[in-house]
Amino acid sequence: MRSTRTSAPLGRGRRRVLTATGLVAALALIVTACGGSEKDRASDKPDATASRTADGDGGRVRIPSDMADRLKEHGIDVGEWKDGGWEDWDEDKWLSEAKDFVNPVIEGLWKPERMRSAEEADKTLSTQDASAAQGVSDPEPPPVRAQAEKTPYHENAAPVGKVFFDSPEGPSVCSGTVIKDVNHPGRSNLVWTAGHCVHAGGSGGWYRNLVFVPAYNDLGKSEADLADAGASEIAPYGNWWADWASASGGWIRGGSATGGDGAAYDYAVLHVKPEQGGKSLEETVGAALDVDFSAPSAAGAGEMGAWGYPAAPPYNGLQMFKCLDAPGRFSLSPSLPTMYRIGCTMTGGSSGGGWFRVRDGRTVLVSNTSIGPTDNTWLAGPQLGEDAEALYQNMSRTYGGR
Repeated sequence: MRSTRTSAPLGRGRRRVLTATGLVAALALIVTACGGSEKDRASDKPDATASRTADGDGGRVRIPSDMADRLKEHGIDVGEWKDGGWEDWDEDKWLSEAKDFVNPVIEGLWKPERMRSAEEADKTLSTQDASAAQGVSDPEPPPVRAQAEKTPYHENAAPVGKVFFDSPEGPSVCSGTVIKDVNHPGRSNLVWTAGHCVHAGGSGGWYRNLVFVPAYNDLGKSEADLADAGASEIAPYGNWWADWASASGGWIRGGSATGGDGAAYDYAVLHVKPEQGGKSLEETVGAALDVDFSAPSAAGAGEMGAWGYPAAPPYNGLQMFKCLDAPGRFSLSPSLPTMYRIGCTMTGGSSGGGWFRVRDGRTVLVSNTSIGPTDNTWLAGPQLGEDAEALYQNMSRTYGGR
């Protein structure tokens, strides 16, 4: 999401705690997130945001009877879904409620060339919305130039990857992060991303064919070098299909193409599985991050880092980048919670990518990229609180062991 807002720069003298360690330090970090902060007032109850999906098995689609009835009400023949029925984006067939999510595996759909054709999930934040933030937000931060992450990514930023999905506009892409599953230690299949990377918000529904690709383009090769690349170069750990998803109720109800009231609740959790079967995501990748739901306000947060795969110019979505900065406050309305904001030149495609900070010597996820301006000088992400933790816990308890 983008805005045309301009404002005064923040002061200098910012800390650079993550500069020396980078995300590689997270590979051996273990910490239990605890407590909660500001309540996500716009969120549904946890059990209302958890979503079930169809499961492809031997060419057949198996779904719970309650979901089959729900799909039938929308005139959807589940048996035809994988044969191209998913491409029907008629309004009455675009499922929007939390319980309507459906994402059966379509083997071979996300080939390397299709991944490269995916466009960033870019949105526009209107000047009017940005103006409404005046008096609530801190001064606009000076831009921080994004730095390319070191390769191979599986050694330097293993939890980070790309989220691919289909929208009415075609193949699209965001970023995501492998997170720990507190109820299934060492065997997590959970991925943190932005709500707008899985659901269109109040005027739309669930996106389709959602997959997570950890350490995408592991060696950071150029477009020319990837012209004849095989699947193992593009997706070294394979494609991981989302078989369950939870998005913030605040985003589902209030999210819009301009951010809207859902921007402060723009987060989601995916439960994924390998396309061909195998070990858990955490075991396969060898790394995952805890989520800190008790992170302090921007004033006391210290330095944060945002990681992702920017895809809009001047980037092309093939390489991973990061920005390090001390956050300030940002809000679209005095009635909405404040978000974190940092200076960063990453563009669309970095949406959903994790924000990390060092807590007690360990790296934890504290937010994700949500919105930014048209001149690509800063990024903002939600501050995670009690309802974000409730959403996460419900996903872990209900679906984590599957």
